Amino acid sequence: MANCTFLGHSCVRIEHGETTLLIDPFLTGNPLAAESAEQQNPTAILLTHGHNDHVGDALAIAKRSDAQIIGNFEIATWCQAQGAQAHGMHVGGGHDFPWGWIKLTQAWHGSTYIGEDGSFTTLGVPTGLLIRMGDKLIYHAGDTGLFGDMALIGRHLIDLAFVPIGDNYTMGPADALEAVKLLNPAQVVPIHYDTFEVIQQDAQAWAARVNSETESEALVIEPGQSIEI
Repeated sequence: MANCTFLGHSCVRIEHGETTLLIDPFLTGNPLAAESAEQQNPTAILLTHGHNDHVGDALAIAKRSDAQIIGNFEIATWCQAQGAQAHGMHVGGGHDFPWGWIKLTQAWHGSTYIGEDGSFTTLGVPTGLLIRMGDKLIYHAGDTGLFGDMALIGRHLIDLAFVPIGDNYTMGPADALEAVKLLNPAQVVPIHYDTFEVIQQDAQAWAARVNSETESEALVIEPGQSIEI
């Protein structure tokens, strides 16, 4: 059994046995963050892409906790240059870790980190994440628009999916509904909404449509709340 906690924006913590995974830990500066970066002690940190609101506190947490950062090759190489442990992968590639299996999927978005001096560092391509821990498979879509190959990702028999619904930067509610139809997860949780004014959405209304128009169960969980699968 895996315990999944939504920490706000796109940050998710997954706990299974003695392993804790932290995805896209944008906590400092996140108005909806349910916990602080200092409270996190993960085994590994998974990054979907290089935008600041996803890389977030990854380096600080990794250096303090000795967690390994996992992401595309460019993100991993950049994190290593900043003094963190990292494992680089790329789209379509999977890897068995001591605690589980990760595969990077495609995502349609950007992946540029903006430094404090305003400099732009392009960190490869954005990705989604397929995560297998025990007998459970979790899909975190990262930041993405709708794409037809979500139907192929759905063939993996997903237990739980996290999909963005905020619009403007990612899929909006209508496209996210279509994504659920393609992915066909047993359960789905909306992410990447309400953090900023431009991505405010009615998650409950979206979930109601998912529950009435698909075979998936949509669950809206507030930052800090958890579900078990």
